[in-house]
Amino acid sequence: MRHLLTMLAIATTLLAGGAAATGAMDVVPPGNRHAKQPSVPGASVRRTKAGKTSFDAKYEKVRDLLATDRELTGKLKSIASQYGIAPIHMVGAIVGEHTYNVDAYDRLQSYYIKAASYAGDRFRFAYDGQSIDEFVDRPEFSTCKARKGSYALWSCREAVWEKTFRGKAVGGVSYPNNRFSAVFFQPFYAGQTFGLGQINPLTALMLTDTVARISGYERLDENDAAGVYKAIMDPDISLAYMAASLRHSIDAYRKVAGVDISVNPGITATLYNVGNPDARAANFARRRAAGTSEWPEENYYGWLVNDKLAELQGLL
Repeated sequence: MRHLLTMLAIATTLLAGGAAATGAMDVVPPGNRHAKQPSVPGASVRRTKAGKTSFDAKYEKVRDLLATDRELTGKLKSIASQYGIAPIHMVGAIVGEHTYNVDAYDRLQSYYIKAASYAGDRFRFAYDGQSIDEFVDRPEFSTCKARKGSYALWSCREAVWEKTFRGKAVGGVSYPNNRFSAVFFQPFYAGQTFGLGQINPLTALMLTDTVARISGYERLDENDAAGVYKAIMDPDISLAYMAASLRHSIDAYRKVAGVDISVNPGITATLYNVGNPDARAANFARRRAAGTSEWPEENYYGWLVNDKLAELQGLL
């Protein structure tokens, strides 16, 4: 009963925060749609076993970081306010990333130290000797030049990659059957993300206009790979990109699917994990119109956030 009352109180708080913006829009109910947690991907299981730890231990470690580092939770609240979201969405994303993808450091200062260790490194975004700037200047990407804003521009370029280059031979060059971000934007090893927010470099480039406008940070440039990595590793800047990503997901589902997901941190955490919120919102809208899907559903990552919501909300 106490757990139920806590969940209702959290839902009321989130609803109150989003009521003005929601209007008559359908609001996704709080909580999980799945009674049991969806399966965790094998890669996450293997990575956790290799670290000789467990998901429970990793969850407890990141929870304890958030519980004891008031500087961090203060930053979360401040940045969330700037982007017009409840801070629990940021907590959920951090908990999900550090439970299933990476292990948390014991204190916020460690993230600053790690970011500083990469300062001055010289590397670039490229594949097979071709820089990303040269690659997107190819005629196949000409349709993207008219796109306004960094999110539209890089989303278009990613779509061209998927349609024209991924897993294909073009102009005598064979391109890997892998994501655009993994091929061109992760020069150390594929699948690598960094920092407190675990932001992907391509995602950062997409969101740079929003972050520059709201937080005042300098716009990122694909030709300055070190600058991009500094942004996604420095906690202060990384948290702004995290908030921008969560805000974009909420806006995408409102505009594209006509539903408000801002009172369900498990859904926003899921989208933070899987990416491509615009396409996923469009797919959901089609399913809902066809009567095959009533509400967006959480994955294993978002399920944990909703399941632990009362505890996580208490950290704030």
